[in-house]
Amino acid sequence: MARGKKIYEGKAKVLYEGPEQGTLVQYFKDDATAFNAEKKAVIDGKGVLNNRLSEFFMTGLHNIGIPTHFLKRLNMREQLIRAAEIVPLEVIVRNYAAGSMAKRLGMEEGTQLPRPIIEFSYKDDSLGDPLVPEEYIIAFGWASQQDLDDIVAMALRVNDFLSGVMFGVGIKLIDFKIEFGRVYEGDFQRLILADEISPDSCRLWDIETGEKLDKDVFRRDLGNLTDAYTEVAKRLGVMPSNPSQMPKPTLIN
Repeated sequence: MARGKKIYEGKAKVLYEGPEQGTLVQYFKDDATAFNAEKKAVIDGKGVLNNRLSEFFMTGLHNIGIPTHFLKRLNMREQLIRAAEIVPLEVIVRNYAAGSMAKRLGMEEGTQLPRPIIEFSYKDDSLGDPLVPEEYIIAFGWASQQDLDDIVAMALRVNDFLSGVMFGVGIKLIDFKIEFGRVYEGDFQRLILADEISPDSCRLWDIETGEKLDKDVFRRDLGNLTDAYTEVAKRLGVMPSNPSQMPKPTLIN
């Protein structure tokens, strides 16, 4: 499928014009960044894994009634998505204390929270994506109160789905970050899940060993990032556990 001109390039993905009005082609890069892009590297195969994993999660969420921007996977690195007006917020859902939350509150990493906690950060790399309260969001018009209510409700449903899926394959969902976009259908507007869901945007720990299977492997120099992401993909059945299980191409005469 031919893609159009490039319209946006971020730290991990590139967006191109799609083949039809209202669509985009999302390309997953091998680039890895941490600490607001202060640490950078190219990790072979990372984009392929994130494309396949994000397809897996977005499809599962669609099947339980959560609207997403995902339409279909085009190839190993690209997927067709709905164009949306992105809400300038990162929505962080935390089940256990880790990362910046653990540092801010002096909590031991891995401490289970009394309930899932949702935080919002303002999407601006130059500012370091600062945390913002709901009061700011509504006052500055980034989202309405109804938008926030819908976002929180959907974020908690995403959390329930992801937590259950991960627990089933021996992985603990520590926290994750998602984004939302607005699409317009006639005179009506609705929110849909956008961006991606992958080990780039989640903290995933092995239930038995506590081994990290997410981007903290890169942030903290804990090993090979591709190996960690591949382990997640294998457990979820997105990739076979043995390369010999890969279907062989069939010659068509």
